[in-house]
Amino acid sequence: MNDLPEPLPDAPPPALRWLIALAWLIASAAVWWPATADAARLKEVAAVAGVRSNQLVGYGLVVGLDGTGDQTTQTPFTTQSLSAMLQQLGITVPAGTSVQLRNVAAVMVTATLPPFAQPGQPIDVVVSSMGNAKSLRGGTLVATPLKGADGQIYAMAQGNLIVGGAGASAGGSKVQVNTLNAGRIPAGATVERGVPTPLAQGDSIQLDLNAADYSTARTVAQAINAKMGEGSAYALDGRSVRVRMPADPNARVSFLAEIENLPIALAAPAAKVVINARTGSVVVNQAVTLGACAVAHGSLSVTISNEPVISQPGPLSNGQTVVANRADISVKQQAGSLVQLPAGTQLTDVVKALNSLGATPQELLAILQAIKSAGALNAELEVI
Repeated sequence: MNDLPEPLPDAPPPALRWLIALAWLIASAAVWWPATADAARLKEVAAVAGVRSNQLVGYGLVVGLDGTGDQTTQTPFTTQSLSAMLQQLGITVPAGTSVQLRNVAAVMVTATLPPFAQPGQPIDVVVSSMGNAKSLRGGTLVATPLKGADGQIYAMAQGNLIVGGAGASAGGSKVQVNTLNAGRIPAGATVERGVPTPLAQGDSIQLDLNAADYSTARTVAQAINAKMGEGSAYALDGRSVRVRMPADPNARVSFLAEIENLPIALAAPAAKVVINARTGSVVVNQAVTLGACAVAHGSLSVTISNEPVISQPGPLSNGQTVVANRADISVKQQAGSLVQLPAGTQLTDVVKALNSLGATPQELLAILQAIKSAGALNAELEVI
């Protein structure tokens, strides 16, 4: 007789038991493995110096409006511009002629010339009224040269406007949705001249970080050297990294394509609190810490009310009714108890501590400045 116990019928086979154990180990590693630093691609933290967009601007005329153009008596430059354009077309307007135009509007045309734009490529333009035109809906922009900061013409714009607003008026009443004095022309300009880029100039290029940080500049240089060889890049300062380019101009695009997707471990940002004094917005990043402090906050309100008082004369007194004003002034101050704020080393702790004050966003601006002056707010205050 065999004294060994028989295996349980529901026990899994050894191979299945080994797979279950392996899955448990992988799940445990996923849970307990320490989190790595945030990483981003190189092209998200830096850009090649000199490879940027350029702003273009031009002055032109919009024609074909349905009586909603400029009133020439108040905008004489519209008439002057139209006369100059007609002269270029061989039409001379007699001097002293009173011209009343309602279908023409003087406009400013703006556009952004993207990097690497070549002659013949279309770009979008924005058309904005300069005078007192009521609407640009249905108008057509006459050929307008667009110039850069150097005064050179880089594009020519022309086309029909797309105005997103709508409105109507009658009997002194007016209803309007969005603005009617600005519109866009998709692909309304044609590039006439390109802007040279530094990719084919010299033996190196410069990468400019989006935000100055010495740790990020060092990390970018180390990542490029690890990929392309030691000595390929070095940090100039906290914002600029110099990269040595291949001697063959045809290989430079491939070189940049290789390094722009390199993962860059981002360092912890500097502690900063951004305050918008106009809207009362307060933004705190994750590096802000709060030291232990005590804050007392109360509000003071002053109310002034004006009430008319009528003094009625007696009968047969030949007096006059006099209306006087009586002003009531009241001052109310709410008691503010001393609230102790514990030290917070995480963003959630800082948010809880500030919420415990029960202050409005506008009041929180002054409280944060006072906490900073007391040395309990370990962050930089930036007012925008």
